[in-house]
Amino acid sequence: MLKGFKDFIMKGNVVDLAVAVILGAAFSKVIDALVANVLMPLIARLFQSPNFDSFLAWGDVKVGVLLTAIINFLIVAAALYFVVVMPMNKMIERRNRKLGINPTEEEADPQVALLTEIRDALRTR
Repeated sequence: MLKGFKDFIMKGNVVDLAVAVILGAAFSKVIDALVANVLMPLIARLFQSPNFDSFLAWGDVKVGVLLTAIINFLIVAAALYFVVVMPMNKMIERRNRKLGINPTEEEADPQVALLTEIRDALRTR
């Protein structure tokens, strides 16, 4: 029983996932700081309001709170994409070019190729 648990824990994907979760939690503080202290103040100056919480509010129904959450999500996603994902993709592309690694095209599934041949043969009849 313990050997099976040890084998499960020591699998590469479990360890990789644990590292990713820990790094993600730590990096979320960086993204939160960027959004809260750089991007949201710029948006607040643009709209003269730090959030949209009072926008479209009727008593207990506060559509503005949802709007604020959606906009915050989009800002976080954009910040993450433009600050992390794009530069990382460029760095990987540059490294691969330097090492002479070309992304290989995926080979077609033999079944799909066979079905394509059959379709083409039926068309010619």
